[in-house]
Amino acid sequence: MLLQLFEYLVFTLYGIALIAIVLYSVGQAHLVITFLRNRKKHKQLPPLQGNENLPFVTIQLPIYNEMYVVERLLEAVAAMDYPPSRFEIQLLDDSTDETVDIAARKIAELQARGIQAVQVRRPERTGFKAGALAYGLEFARGEFIAIFDADFLPRPNYLRAALAHFTDEKVGVVQARWEHINQNYSIFTEAQAFHLDAHFTIEQFSRDIGGFYMNFNGTAGVWRKSCIIDAGGWEADTLTEDLDLSYRAQIRGWKFRYVDEIGAPAELPAEMGAIKSQQYRWMKGGAEVARKMLAEVWKSEAPLIRKLHGSMHLLSSSVFLVVLLLGAMSVPLLYIKHEVLHGQMGFLLIPVALLFCSFFILGMLYLVSFQHREKSFRAGLRRFALHFIPFLSLSMGLSLHNSIAVIQGYMGKKTPFIRTPKFNLKKRGDSWKRNNKYVSHQVEPSVYGELLMTLYFCMGIVLCFVFNDFAVLPFLLMQALGFGAVGVVSFRHALAK
Repeated sequence: MLLQLFEYLVFTLYGIALIAIVLYSVGQAHLVITFLRNRKKHKQLPPLQGNENLPFVTIQLPIYNEMYVVERLLEAVAAMDYPPSRFEIQLLDDSTDETVDIAARKIAELQARGIQAVQVRRPERTGFKAGALAYGLEFARGEFIAIFDADFLPRPNYLRAALAHFTDEKVGVVQARWEHINQNYSIFTEAQAFHLDAHFTIEQFSRDIGGFYMNFNGTAGVWRKSCIIDAGGWEADTLTEDLDLSYRAQIRGWKFRYVDEIGAPAELPAEMGAIKSQQYRWMKGGAEVARKMLAEVWKSEAPLIRKLHGSMHLLSSSVFLVVLLLGAMSVPLLYIKHEVLHGQMGFLLIPVALLFCSFFILGMLYLVSFQHREKSFRAGLRRFALHFIPFLSLSMGLSLHNSIAVIQGYMGKKTPFIRTPKFNLKKRGDSWKRNNKYVSHQVEPSVYGELLMTLYFCMGIVLCFVFNDFAVLPFLLMQALGFGAVGVVSFRHALAK
């Protein structure tokens, strides 16, 4: 009786996860098709010319303890090809360390050069980043609000290029594509760049051109100030205030624009604790916004296709929970197949085929993205071939950590905003260990879970050879390698001196 209940539980959980991954893949496939049909329609508008009649812009830079990068951020923003009389810089500084004095000196230097820059210090750090943005907005003089996180280095032409896309009065946001100054630093930065490039090239482009809900990515974007106010302003009840405000604004009728031709270079996190803190915030925040806004999406007057894509978008962080569930159930499923049903599970060919089709669709999304980015079929194929499997494996390795974040988000458990430390890394020779004041030297409990999952999938690999059944061996190998790499590197980075 207990064995039968166990079998039913395994089949049910595996089936639910498989259906979820197939539905997610169908949505991704539609984004790829939308991109292929429309990639030549999206044209870059010429940047604003001259110095007369330019709109006044407030550039907000929310920071918290960024001693290694605050000077380069301020210098990059001050170098904008835009009349100094037509923009102001708000350094929204909630720092509690040496960053305060470093920033104050740099602000004074910029002021001496004729740049309108101010260091904004709040009485208390309520609402974290959302609170800082809202506080600065109260006395921002700009008709438009440009926002950059501490790890960004916007190019001089950014404002002129972005503001050219606000010709329609209903456009509330223009989002630029993220670029990467340290993409080749390690296999982990390569994997992040691999994902982000596809996110912007395919997902953001297709959501824009297809008229679907899209999001401001938290940085490297320009808001129309009246859009922020009309949508209710920044709220701090989720960890992804950018996604939250994006949906509230679009439900109110504001349009968002993604401009692929405008690139904004940034530093990718290279230390595993920094990677995990960023992933935790994105995944938990995504689940919190889904909990908050999913019903509002379906109450809106948007077309059905927009509601469906919006739902997939809001629920996308759950894909890590689905991947973890698929992996966890694959080992007992292998045991049941041979020890209970004695190999009589031909009906599983359909689920296995669906799983491979889902991975194929995901692969196509990245392949199409890189062929577009590299401007060459061969170069795009090479990048895809070198990085797709390692990216999948590392994503699987992060699935336990990210699933915990997603579950907490759906449960409504409140946690503080955890910043992603930056170390001023530009090339392989740079070491974050020299600038490691912000590295946490505590080993999180989830790391032990990742190492246990490594052993679990190694046991599954052994079962493949015991039963002479290798259908799921590639999947189990990727899981074992991914969890092993993430777990071991988490230990090494936490204990690094």
